[in-house]
Formats: sequence, C-alpha cells, structure tokens
Amino acid sequence: MLNPTERTEQLAERLRAFMSDHIYPSERQYLLEAERLGPWTVYPTVERLKVLARDAGLWNLFLPEHHWVGGLTNLEYAPLCEIMGRSFLAPEVFNCSAPDTGNMETILRYGSEEQKERWLKPLMAGDIRSAFGMTEPARASSDATQIASEIVADGDDYVINGRKWYTTNATHPKCEVIIFMGRVSPEVEDPYLRQSMILVPRNTPGVRVVRALPVFGFYGVPDRAAEVMFDNVRVPKSNILLGEGRGFEIAQGRLGPGRIHHCMRLIGLCERVLERMCRRAQIREPFGAALAQQSVTMERIAQSRIMIEQARLLTLKAAHMMDTVGNKAARQEIAMIKVVAPTMAQQIIDWAIQMFGGGGTNNDHLLTLAAANARLLRLADGPDEVHRNQIAKLEMKRHKDISPDSTGGWAHVLTPQEADRMASEGLWPKPADFPA
Repeated sequence: MLNPTERTEQLAERLRAFMSDHIYPSERQYLLEAERLGPWTVYPTVERLKVLARDAGLWNLFLPEHHWVGGLTNLEYAPLCEIMGRSFLAPEVFNCSAPDTGNMETILRYGSEEQKERWLKPLMAGDIRSAFGMTEPARASSDATQIASEIVADGDDYVINGRKWYTTNATHPKCEVIIFMGRVSPEVEDPYLRQSMILVPRNTPGVRVVRALPVFGFYGVPDRAAEVMFDNVRVPKSNILLGEGRGFEIAQGRLGPGRIHHCMRLIGLCERVLERMCRRAQIREPFGAALAQQSVTMERIAQSRIMIEQARLLTLKAAHMMDTVGNKAARQEIAMIKVVAPTMAQQIIDWAIQMFGGGGTNNDHLLTLAAANARLLRLADGPDEVHRNQIAKLEMKRHKDISPDSTGGWAHVLTPQEADRMASEGLWPKPADFPA
C-alpha cells in the first residue's frame, strides 16, 4: 500500500500472523467440511476460528469510518481485505464476508434504530448471518429496472411475492434475515423510483429456500448461492429500508464498498497464486530443464506481476476517491476496477492451472476454486458489459462540451491568417491544391 497509516500497518501485521497461525493450517479441513457437509450446514472450523478472531480484535474491520467510531477508511481497509482474500476461509472468520458486510453497512446507513437493534447488532456479533435477494431467474437482472418481484402494501403490512436466485447465504443455518429488493410502486413514471428494499425474516411463512445452487460445481464455497421463493410473505411496513421507492439509492450506496472488497480479495488471491506459480516453476523440470528457465514461464510470471500491480493501484485509487470525493464521483473508477480485477485474476489463475498440469484441474492446489470465484465475479455486482458501458458513457460525457479548439487539434493552432501565411511559405496547402 502507498503511504499506509500506522493503524493499517499494525492491523496488517496482526492479520498476517493470524493467517499463518490459524487460517492456512485450517484450510484443508474447511474445504473437506464444505465438500462433505454441504451448503446447508454450519462448518465447525469457521465457528472455532471466529472465536479466536474476535478475541484477537480482528473483527468487523470493514466497518467504515464515516459510520462507525474507530472504523477504517476504504483506503485503510483495502490492504487488509487483500490479506484476507488470500484464503476462502478468512473473510467469514473475521466477520468480513459478503453479503453480510454489504447488509450490515446497508442497515447501518439506511436502517431505523429499531432495525439496527434487531438485525445489525447480532450480525456484527457474528451470531447470525444474512442474505441479499435481488437477482431473478426470469429477468435480465443486470438491468434492475426489470425486477418483477412485488412488494404490495396491505394495511400495516407489505405482502411480498417473487422468485430470487443466487441469493447468497440463504442455505446457511444461521441466516435469519434477507434484504429483499422488489417493485413497490410500478405506477411511478421514473423506473428508478419503483423499487424498494425490505427486511424479511427468513423464518417468515411463505419464504422457502428451494435449492442450493452450485458455482461451477462447488457448493458452499466460494458462495452459498440459493434459489428462494417468496409466496405471499407478509411483513410489517416498519421493515422497509429508508422508504418506498428508495431501492436504487440504497443499491448504489452499498455497491461501491462491496466492489472494493471483491477486488482487493481477488488481488490477495492472485498474490498467493503467483507465489505458487513461482515455486512450481523452480521445482518442476520437464525434459531436463526447470520450468523457471523457459521463456514462456518467465513471461507469464512477469506479466502476472504487472497485472496485479496495475489492478492494485487502480483499486487503491478508487478507494481513495470514495473516501475523499464520495462514491458518486468515484463511480467510473469503481466500474473500472470491477472489470479489471476479475479479468486479471481469471488470466493469472488460468496460467497457473496450465503450469500445474493435471493437478491444476482438481482442487489440490485451490486453483479450480480460485478460477470459479474469479469467473463468478465477472457477473456478481453487475456483468463486465454493464460496467464498460458506464465507463464509456462517463468518458464521453466528460468530453462532450469540449471545444475542438481545446483538444490540441489544428483548429486551436491555426487562425485563417496563420493558414494564409503558412500557405504562402509552402507549409500549408492552398485551396487550389485540393482536388475538386
């Protein structure tokens, strides 16, 4: 990190020590539990390590400075998130995993005092977990204006109907609340004011977790994705977040920090993958020469280092802008890192799989799980195409009102008089020189 604060340096040192002492030695057991127990079960290794992390003071590090006394800025948290991203086990152990981080910050920022008391406190304590229901199987969910699920007022309640999938955490036994996004005001002309978010207790009648969904064949890790039906689910009107028609506003507020977290975790994961590539290159000697001596290996390792550094610097820039000028002003940078980081990770992990050969295609070296995670994140929080469109629109808007005279073209260099003078000196073509 560039110019790290003393607080970040101290926390980073403690995090690295905890990772070495507890996280890395427990990874194999954790992955065996996920594979054998499935996505509907609490994993004992996670619960055991949570106690240690909380006692070590490495808990809820993601909480933002502007909403929590003693919290970290996005720039301070980013390198810590990178350290945690080196292991799929770490984020939940430190109570810093999605979607709980986004849900906690959403309730902290937009929830009522009653909502904070009921849901935020147990989430921060790690006593419960939460889910986020936005994506729908029958709609192009990259365009949130198409969300079809309904939140209909009925007396003192709202009645909720809809079908969601890739609702992370819904299969977790400790999941007790779902933030649900649905259409509450279809008659409103502005499509961005038709959606609302509401807190739905998971045990409410009509909420049914239909099935766990695999991510490239993996269940439970890297995601506890699920399909969930909401059939005439009735909740009090007091459960709505911020108010009717404020769903898009909330979504934009929660996505910025979440994207920073995803990107920094990917950078940490790629650092670990690159370390493994380098070790592999030095111990494998096919056809009488170490892989490290082959130019293609050296090229890929060098390019991996370059790509990681570029992604990190862009992500830290986005984090700094979020802290200093706000999420809205940083939206182009946030969109850029969301495109850059998963694409970078997917390429580096693919090179690593190639270097590990057959062993890279099982999960002995964590590479297939890493590849699944990187590919997933090219869709999560919006697909690459949506972010590229936003980046391009913002770039064109930036240059829309710029006069040609200010762009460095001929127009700002030559006045008509100068053109005549240069033409007389043979330095500029005369009108007669152009073909009719």
